[in-house]
Parts: sequence; C-alpha cells; structure tokens
Amino acid sequence: MLEGLTKNWLLKLLSLIFALVLWFFVMGEQKLEVGYVVPLELKNVPQGMMVANDVPSLVDVRISGPRTVLMNLKPSDISLSVDLKDLQPGVTTFKRLEERLNLPSALKVTRLSPSFVDVKLDRVKEKAVPVRPVFSGTLPRNYKISSLTVVPEKVVVRGAESELKDVNEVSTEPVDVSDVQESFTLMAPLNYRGKYTSLKDDRAVEVEVTVTAVSPDNSKTQTDKGQK
Repeated sequence: MLEGLTKNWLLKLLSLIFALVLWFFVMGEQKLEVGYVVPLELKNVPQGMMVANDVPSLVDVRISGPRTVLMNLKPSDISLSVDLKDLQPGVTTFKRLEERLNLPSALKVTRLSPSFVDVKLDRVKEKAVPVRPVFSGTLPRNYKISSLTVVPEKVVVRGAESELKDVNEVSTEPVDVSDVQESFTLMAPLNYRGKYTSLKDDRAVEVEVTVTAVSPDNSKTQTDKGQK
C-alpha cells in the first residue's frame, strides 16, 4: 500500500499543485459584491463663499468585480469628491457620482446612494445687529428697572448672505431678576444659533441694570389720577 502511494510521487505532486493553482484561479475569478461607506469631499470652495445647504458627508457604495481584486481593495483606497472651483452663488447638481470614484477598471459600481448631490453656494457676509437683553422672573413689588445699558450695543453676525438678511437682533440668555432690589452688572451670554451664520467675535455682553424703588405713595397717587 505504501508503495502504491509513493509510486509516481512526482507526477502526483505536480497534479496536486496544478489543482491548487486551478482552484485559486477559479476562486479569484468569482464575482463578489462588497459595500463601502465612502466620504464625500467638497473641494475648492470659491473664496468669499460657503456651502449653505445640507450635503451628505458619506455615500453608500456597492462594488462588484473579481474576488481577488476586491479582496485587495481597502476602504482608504476609495475616494469621492466634487470640485466647486469657479462656481457662482446658487444650487449646482452633481450627477453620476459613480464616475468620480477612483476604482480599478475591473470593478463596477452596482449601487450608489445618493446617486447625486445638490450643493448650494452662498456669499459670506457680515452684519452688525443690536443686542436685546432678555429677563426672567419678576422684580419685588414697588421696584422697577429704571435704566439699562448693554456693552457692546451691537454684535457682528457672519455667514450665508441668504440667512443673514433675516437676522435683525441677537438676544441674551435670560437674566433672572427675581427678588432683585438693587442695581447690578453682569456678563450675559448671547443666545444665537444660526444654521449657516454665527457670531463673529462676541459671545457675551455686559449688562448694567439700574433698579430703583418706587414709592408706594407715588404709585397710589398715579393710580388715583388714572381713576379720575
């Protein structure tokens, strides 16, 4: 039996090697489909402009091709970008994104989602708007705010021109005046949350509030005059 196994061993070894090579060749040529999540890059945004709409940062891609080629394809080898150079303000639609993928010629994109993207470019502008202090709570009876000072009186908002035109003021976070009986000064954070605009510099303002007592007799006299 041992003699039968060892007889013509060289021929048998060559046959085994050939079979293994053939198996790897067949397996390598088998079609395979793999899914990837590819970052979408926006390149060359024109100076003085900005993207002013929601553009997906990731694209789902399914790629098919020979097993050997796909197995050697790393996610980092796949990139997708759109060039915004020399574009004018407005919406530009980029179609057939699969043609922008840097893939080996043996591979084919079977599905891509989204298959196109809309990019809205807007001019970047600045606008100075007044600050409006916001108060919460109620002063004690017979007390009132007699004067109010805000420093700075205006702040600069910067961002997309189309959104900036509707920004007319910036308010502060609520300042609580409950049970306050004397004047005070504090730094009040600004409450601004634009989608495509933001505060340029200031994040808080100084609010100086003068609180004075109102004489009950004066209040009563004013009431009596009102009734007459």
